[in-house]
Amino acid sequence: MRSCVRLQRPPDMASFALTIVRHGETRYNKEKLLQGQGVDEPLSEIGFMQAEAAGRFLSDVRFTHVFSSDLIRAKQTACTIMKSNKPSEEIKINYDARLRERKYGVAEGQPLSELKIMAKKSGEQCPSYTPPGGETLDQVRARAKDFFEFLCQMVVDETSAIDQAALGAAGRERVTAVDFSPFINHSNENQAECQDNNDLSLDANILLVSHGAYMRNWIKYFVEDLHFTFPPDLKKSRELSVSPNTGISHFIISLKPGEISKPSIRCVCINRHDHLADLNADTSHYVV
Repeated sequence: MRSCVRLQRPPDMASFALTIVRHGETRYNKEKLLQGQGVDEPLSEIGFMQAEAAGRFLSDVRFTHVFSSDLIRAKQTACTIMKSNKPSEEIKINYDARLRERKYGVAEGQPLSELKIMAKKSGEQCPSYTPPGGETLDQVRARAKDFFEFLCQMVVDETSAIDQAALGAAGRERVTAVDFSPFINHSNENQAECQDNNDLSLDANILLVSHGAYMRNWIKYFVEDLHFTFPPDLKKSRELSVSPNTGISHFIISLKPGEISKPSIRCVCINRHDHLADLNADTSHYVV
């Protein structure tokens, strides 16, 4: 029997799926140079190949909303992914500065080793060290919190504005398990609870393309601020590490209207990159 995600939503809950993808490799990633926000480097040839591989993996997933950082490496990744996605071909990509990478100030364009030297001279360690002109981790987390709450409020508002019985007439059907086949077919979770595909029925399915350090701080916000706990089979080092280029994480979010700061979060996968197995590339480039 095929694995599926079981989610029976109470009528007063809003729920959505959130897929987060890091951008593909750039020359700066390969050479271990910091990009941050000030270096707007495009994807390398390998980076485009990684984005195409992610696009193939997600090609049958029907997204209702797509958001991307407005930096070129994220924009190119999002566009490449969506070119392969026929179920979502009419969905517009929304570019948002809140999804940008952490700002590294004077360290941007410098080797990662130089950032570590700067941190040591200041009596600090990476990644908590903030170079002159850079963002603190708290500032990055505040951006992640702001954007996540924006997504939650958007889904709640859209859900309450559309009569559920008239979703089809309004031109948008509910998201079901059929729309999540890559994650369902590759997930080992909840197999004992697997029932009919209709058990999964969500209000929205959101794709978000962003950056390594930003995504790590987003996950830390989930864990430390929202008290989210990962499944026991995921090691902590993997949970809070920087995602490889085009690494994919997938979450199911449920919340009550008026309580967007208290969501229920379930992780389906974190930083997965098996879609890159056939690429002749080193997926361990974690430099932002």
